[in-house]
Amino acid sequence: MPDDPRPIGVFDSGVGGLSVLRALQARLPNEHFIYIADQAHVPYGPRPLAEVRAFAEGITRYLLSQQAKAVVVACNTASAAALHYLRQTFPQTPFIGMEPAVKPAAEHTRTGVVGVLATPATFQGALYASVVERFAQGTRLLEDTCDGLVQQIEAGHLQHPTTRAILDRALQPMLAQGMDTVVLGCTHYPFVIPLIEEIVGPQVRVIDPAPAIARQTERVLKMQNTRRTTTTPGVTRYYTTAPDPRQTAEVMRRLLGHPVTVERLAWHDGRLAPP
Repeated sequence: MPDDPRPIGVFDSGVGGLSVLRALQARLPNEHFIYIADQAHVPYGPRPLAEVRAFAEGITRYLLSQQAKAVVVACNTASAAALHYLRQTFPQTPFIGMEPAVKPAAEHTRTGVVGVLATPATFQGALYASVVERFAQGTRLLEDTCDGLVQQIEAGHLQHPTTRAILDRALQPMLAQGMDTVVLGCTHYPFVIPLIEEIVGPQVRVIDPAPAIARQTERVLKMQNTRRTTTTPGVTRYYTTAPDPRQTAEVMRRLLGHPVTVERLAWHDGRLAPP
């Protein structure tokens, strides 16, 4: 199999998709990645689906201009809004998207009560409805949009009292109704798993979908015969559409545990380019 040095594109509305990127880097350490945080438009969750679809298309066009061999839509909202559209629009490109992990939750719950934390757009999307219809029959799903949580994580406030208050308000009523499994339906939320586990206790299982996405990406690369065969470690390039990439770099350092260099991209008439 020939070596394929082209990068894998990964994008999110902000830094949440780093939870997926770190799982990808752990599973595919020799691959190159391009990560784009569209912080000019974060959060995607409350936005109309058509608007999110347009952002996803613009980001994809930039990633393809950088020779991306696959694109991971590391954002539940963008997956709900745009995954089907992206696959239709760019049929030669493999896309790996997010869907709330309702299936494993329904399979593993003992009480039959599962909490789902996600954005409004994810709950409204056809993708979520399809997953619920196929896999959650007989399971009681308790849903919460955790308003404000994405913004707290974007600011790096993982243990802040406001962050805890948002999670308490969402999770305590679910616990009172017998929930024993929590599905994280937003890629930002795995960064507050320690806080979630403090609130729900060891008897509640918290499902982070990132490792499953990394495994699926590996399967796709094998099917496409586009794996890197070298043992040289891959390189990741980080971009943001926020005005100050240094601020983004500081938050990313806190989330990833190591320093990164972040470059800026800017939107021009629906397209991304260096400013």
